[in-house]
Amino acid sequence: MRILGMISGTSHDGIDVAVVDFTPEGEVLRGRVGHTASTPYPAELRARLLAALPPAPMTLAEVCVLDTLIGQCFAEAAAAAIEAGGPVDLIVSHGQTVFHWVEEAHARGTLQIGQPAWIAERTGVPVLSDVRIRDITAGGHGAPLVSVLDGLLLGGLENGAAALNLGGISNMTVLRDGRLYAYDIGPANALIDAVVTARGLDPRGYDAGGAIAASGRVHPGLLAALLDEPYYRLAPPKSTGKELFHLGYVEAALAGLPERATDGEVSDADLVATLAELTVRTVAADVRAAGVATLVVSGGGCRNPVIMDGLRAALPGVRVSPSDAYGAPADDKEAIAFALIGWLSAHGLPGTVPGGTGASAPRVLGTLTPGAGPLVLPAPVTTPPRSLVLAR
Repeated sequence: MRILGMISGTSHDGIDVAVVDFTPEGEVLRGRVGHTASTPYPAELRARLLAALPPAPMTLAEVCVLDTLIGQCFAEAAAAAIEAGGPVDLIVSHGQTVFHWVEEAHARGTLQIGQPAWIAERTGVPVLSDVRIRDITAGGHGAPLVSVLDGLLLGGLENGAAALNLGGISNMTVLRDGRLYAYDIGPANALIDAVVTARGLDPRGYDAGGAIAASGRVHPGLLAALLDEPYYRLAPPKSTGKELFHLGYVEAALAGLPERATDGEVSDADLVATLAELTVRTVAADVRAAGVATLVVSGGGCRNPVIMDGLRAALPGVRVSPSDAYGAPADDKEAIAFALIGWLSAHGLPGTVPGGTGASAPRVLGTLTPGAGPLVLPAPVTTPPRSLVLAR
């Protein structure tokens, strides 16, 4: 079954796609990764989206407009992927998260926009969307959903492994002694991107190659203030997003510094360096606590040498490598994960692991929008795969 997975993550910069051809072979599910691509949002749309995100107020009119415009962008990205990679049986669209409602460590709701009907109309292919909310109704956080892929892909590694995604938010799946658990650690690129965009430090809206961070120095006082965030002390399962970690959060931390700080003023480069070190410190602390021998990294942050070098220095006893070595290209892993969720849902299988999200039980995920023809699903599968092997 050929499935197109699509997602725009917490960096809100564009749409990642991956076509995966899944073939079950006994207890093993094999996935051949075909066409992959990343399509940036038009600059005007990204600016409009960023302006609407928390803590900014957003009207229902703006929700409707963004839902349509983002849905149309997803539709064009899907059509381009099918043209380049060949026909598919199902499209899975994560859409764009605009709000993730968490109160007192409990997820209450989540909202992803990007109307799937535009995708179905443009391609004629059925679309699975709204994949997080069913897990939340079962008491989970609806995140990180990539944990289902991590469990199948990395469960056989000796001495435990952790799969780390460095997107806007860092999340980690830990597999050790037959147990899987996963959660959001904190900001990876979210705060860095917010500062780079707001201060015009790079027109691309992120610290390309870690160049800005490498030119600055870590500000001890600011780092200490940021590390004092109560979220880090919460026990898993837990989830977070830009509802907490946004530009105003950084500005409040800066405003709280003493006027005559002994460690000096905070330049733009120092600020970015400090935010990169925040990612390193929070991630490294949790990896050490997990006691794993291998850390498999994906997401945009794994292309930032300041963060990656910092993690390797902070974790001398841990083998740190990108997910490419395990068949999942680091830039495409989340899109592949949603393609996998589509295969599971289409066959009547749960797309969550309770330890990965905190739900009371696994659930089949998503809402289906028919394509041009009748909605026909494959025969249900009663036994889920025990492992996943990915290849190009």
